[in-house]
Amino acid sequence: MTTQRKFVSEFKLKEEMCEYGRRIWMKGFCAGNEGNHSVRLGNGKFLVTPTGISKGFLKPDDICLVDANGKQLAGKRRRSSEFQLHAHIYKARPDVNCVIHSHPPHATAFAVAGVDLPSCIHPEAEVFLGPVHTAKYVTPGDKRLGESIDPFIKDSNTILLGNHGVVSFAEDLESTYYKLEIVDAYARILILAKEVGSIQPLGSAEMKELIELKARFGMNDPRAKDPQNAACQSDFISRVRSAVATHGRMATGAGTVPAPSTSAQCGLEQTIAHLVPDRVKADEMEQIVQVITDQIMASMG
Repeated sequence: MTTQRKFVSEFKLKEEMCEYGRRIWMKGFCAGNEGNHSVRLGNGKFLVTPTGISKGFLKPDDICLVDANGKQLAGKRRRSSEFQLHAHIYKARPDVNCVIHSHPPHATAFAVAGVDLPSCIHPEAEVFLGPVHTAKYVTPGDKRLGESIDPFIKDSNTILLGNHGVVSFAEDLESTYYKLEIVDAYARILILAKEVGSIQPLGSAEMKELIELKARFGMNDPRAKDPQNAACQSDFISRVRSAVATHGRMATGAGTVPAPSTSAQCGLEQTIAHLVPDRVKADEMEQIVQVITDQIMASMG
């Protein structure tokens, strides 16, 4: 049974689809003719964006009408070739009335890197998204694309598609679009935080409070069954923690090594830094490296 919602005319829904298409395009979440979104009408029929047109310039009469198998019933343009992904979600999630697939750049960067967005970091991401997983790559338009998200579809509302993009789904267009905005903003925050310094995860007590907050809002979260031991995805965090981007050192699988040099003196500083034990504090290491480098450069003069 689908979620009950206030009646909205088909034409009004088409107008809303065009409006959110413009928002997606203005945000830079889709380039050229990329992306697609759809709405469930509730009578076994669906409205879906057409292929071959920018989502920033849609008009109501561009929107296609299809059945649950993707057969086009009306519309002057050909429906999106990726509707099968939408149909797969609608079948698995009767509570979902809208699906948006797009390529927000920061979140898609994680999909290209094959890295799950970490959880237990940002309150808004926890409340409005929950765990965001990365599905295996499947050729766009292939029916297997829907199957690739099966491990996550029941307990998620936003999924990264490996080397491809993002799909979000919810009870209406507004909520679905906001998830797309939030997931890209969160990915951007993580990328910026990596440049600023180490990322500090939320503690178990803090996560328990957030999960309980979601429950009070009527939001489902698979971790609610055991909020005290909420599993946190940490692949990205472990990478950040192991990366020492200062004083000429970088992380490798075997530990930290000198970063690639850009000049003779820079290379010398990095070599010296490599010889300094990791247990030495950063500020102390900087002083040691500078003193030794100055002495060597002076002797070479």
